[in-house]
Amino acid sequence: MNIKLTAEVKGNYRDIMQRFDRQLFEALAPKQGKIEIVKFTGSKKGDQVHLRFLSPIRADWISDITEDGVDEEEAYFVDEGVKLPFPLRYWRHKHIVRKLTEHTSLIVDDITYRGPNKLVSVLMYPAVYAGFYPRKNIYQDYFGKP
Repeated sequence: MNIKLTAEVKGNYRDIMQRFDRQLFEALAPKQGKIEIVKFTGSKKGDQVHLRFLSPIRADWISDITEDGVDEEEAYFVDEGVKLPFPLRYWRHKHIVRKLTEHTSLIVDDITYRGPNKLVSVLMYPAVYAGFYPRKNIYQDYFGKP
């Protein structure tokens, strides 16, 4: 399954990508339930993010940053799930910041995931979508609207 969500924000794409740090990660954390950030080492290849969900379920989510890059049009990094909460079996999230103009950028959350089978993957879609949909407003509040 694949979900792509976008948000247009104020700022140069390179500067925006530099601000994908722990502070932004904390702002993006879902508000429902209680989550502890066990580890956040950054958004570059070799870094790791470890979340611990404390309620309503108790589970760990560990993702490794497996790729990052920048060119004249965009900057990106990819996190891939190493340890995922049930029922997730696969997770790949490409964070892209595209240049629109010198002072505006487009943030793209490109998420690919799988559950244990096709039916469960489809049934998970509304929850995954709802979990990431608020990011548009969070990004615009954090970076500014163009």
